[in-house]
Amino acid sequence: MSETGPSPEEAAVTKSETPERSGAADGVLARAAAAKNADGQIDVLKTIGGYQGLAESIVPALVFSVVFTVGRDLPWSLAAAIVSALVFTIIRLIQKASVTQALVGIAGVAICAVVAMKTGDPNDYFLPGFFVNGAYILVMILSITLKWPVAGLLFGFIRGEGTQWRASISRRRAYATATWIVVAVLALRLAVQLPLYFAGQFVELATARIVMGLPLYALGLWIAWLVSRDRDYAADVDQSGRTADS
Repeated sequence: MSETGPSPEEAAVTKSETPERSGAADGVLARAAAAKNADGQIDVLKTIGGYQGLAESIVPALVFSVVFTVGRDLPWSLAAAIVSALVFTIIRLIQKASVTQALVGIAGVAICAVVAMKTGDPNDYFLPGFFVNGAYILVMILSITLKWPVAGLLFGFIRGEGTQWRASISRRRAYATATWIVVAVLALRLAVQLPLYFAGQFVELATARIVMGLPLYALGLWIAWLVSRDRDYAADVDQSGRTADS
């Protein structure tokens, strides 16, 4: 937004968002926003569910891959994966914590297990993930097209912008760029893993799926956060910090 006032395009965006609509959207989106730390920066680890969430994402696929590689028994390998996912749910129940993420994990593992059992191919355990990955890519590209880039919805509330960043062309572009970075991460997964899937290389596919899962997504999220910073705001903070220290 320029110092002389909003451009016609910016004004149109601002005018189209009534207080009622903006308030309702802010309330919903704030609950879906990324987590932040005490310094007001994105807390990537907390956003992905902490160490426990990271383990819930990695362990079932790891257990399945190891058990099948060693024993070459598909039913037992799938059962081991499901049991490992159930263990995390039990742990959350004992902790009296939210079991939503664990239940989603169980559902995902169960779907993968059903697909693999029906085809009898262990590589098909990873097949549903390709469709989920592709769906995320389509949603993110659509959000950019509609000028509601996903990165803005994730990061806007951490930065105190809410959804008001949409009134600024420069902020929309920054968040669109950040969203493209996450899209690139998701596309990289498909570019690496699909050839391995079609080649039937189970060990290599399983390794790529684990390494390029939540850890890679977390890295992409952090880069997207850095890229989408408001440079004018960051410069003001740096300047005020130097002034206070002097």
